[in-house]
Amino acid sequence: MSRQRRQFSNAEKVAILRRHLIEKAPVSDVCEEFQIAPTLFYRWQQQFFENGAAAFAKQRETKDDGWQHKAAVLEAKLQRKHEVLSELIEEHLLLKKGFGES
Repeated sequence: MSRQRRQFSNAEKVAILRRHLIEKAPVSDVCEEFQIAPTLFYRWQQQFFENGAAAFAKQRETKDDGWQHKAAVLEAKLQRKHEVLSELIEEHLLLKKGFGES
C-alpha cells in the first residue's frame, strides 16, 4: 500500500506550528496527530522563522505604498487641473482683448 502525500495549506501549517509553539504540545505528539515527519515539521518551523519578518514588513509597506500612490495620483490630477485652468484664463484674457474689453 502506497502512502498518500497530503498537501497542507499555509494556514494549516501555521496551525500545526502553533500547537507546538503556543500550546506547548511536544513535537512528537503534533507529528503523530497530523501524520507528518518530524523533519517536515522542523522545515516548516525554519521557514516560518526565516520569513516571519516579511509578514510585518509587507503590511507596513503595503499601507504606505497605497497612500503614496493615491497621493501621487491626486497630485497629478491637481496639476492637470491647474494647467487646464491656466489655459482657459489665458484664452479668456485674449478674447477679452480681441473684443476691446479691458
